[in-house]
Amino acid sequence: MTVPAIQTSRLTKDYGLGRGLFDLDLEIPQQQVFGFLGPNGAGKTTTIRCVMGMIRPTSGSAHVFGLDCLRDSVAVKRKVGYLPGDVPQFGGMRGNEVVAYFGGMRDGADPKRVRELAERFDLDLGRRFREYSSGNKQKLGILLAFMHSPPLLILDEPTGGLDPLNQQEFYRLVREVRDGGATVFLSSHILSEVEHVCDRVGIVRGGRLVRVAELDDLHRIRVHRVELEFADGAVIPERAIRQADGVQDFVVDGRIVTCTVHGSFEPLMAALRGVPVTNLVSHEPSLEEFFLEYYREGDELAVRP
Repeated sequence: MTVPAIQTSRLTKDYGLGRGLFDLDLEIPQQQVFGFLGPNGAGKTTTIRCVMGMIRPTSGSAHVFGLDCLRDSVAVKRKVGYLPGDVPQFGGMRGNEVVAYFGGMRDGADPKRVRELAERFDLDLGRRFREYSSGNKQKLGILLAFMHSPPLLILDEPTGGLDPLNQQEFYRLVREVRDGGATVFLSSHILSEVEHVCDRVGIVRGGRLVRVAELDDLHRIRVHRVELEFADGAVIPERAIRQADGVQDFVVDGRIVTCTVHGSFEPLMAALRGVPVTNLVSHEPSLEEFFLEYYREGDELAVRP
């Protein structure tokens, strides 16, 4: 039986006052992209630091490919490409010097792989780190994590600072390494981001895992706020919109209709068929708003395997 890439058992890091990570039971099989999704402060980075052996948990355990993350921390780090939430500062070192430094700690990095990654993200390794923009610093962090082709990548908010084109390139890179046999653990606070690349998603709130969902489940529970503007003289199909599956919080103000759409847009689009709509704006709420809507305090939440 293949050992899981990551496995935690009642993993807890209690900072007091209800802050930290509590009783995390998680199993991530090999060759899967797993998204760890939650608002800022939910416990994502604490989980990653426990798995990386950077902090000692209060209780429970974490294993990477069967290796204990504390007792075997050096062996674990050899198997992991790690991108922290805040890329370390390298001051006046040039990009290629940073690459050589980290490559030396890993018995060298393939120059061809380094060159390929730098070209894909349009990163000039000849410049000094302090001259990099925030986006280029993030690109260097991605390169350092991926350059030695590790079997496991642990990436904390990896697309922060990247422009949309480089975000898409990053998503392609993640899919490529997954198809090549690697496992990716990716934390994010952006619901739409994990939909691009993840096979499964763990949703965490207040330091507790509240759900593990397949990607199809995520599509069903997502929510959008929608504003529709109808043409002058158009008859607004109020009843059809109100009765459309997934539509809630329906409000009419003159020619403007606002509502909340849960899941698919198809029922709403069917209700609008044949009616002239001059403008449609869809807004994805923040994860904080998402959790207020779906996971109110005191609710009992099923954790799905």
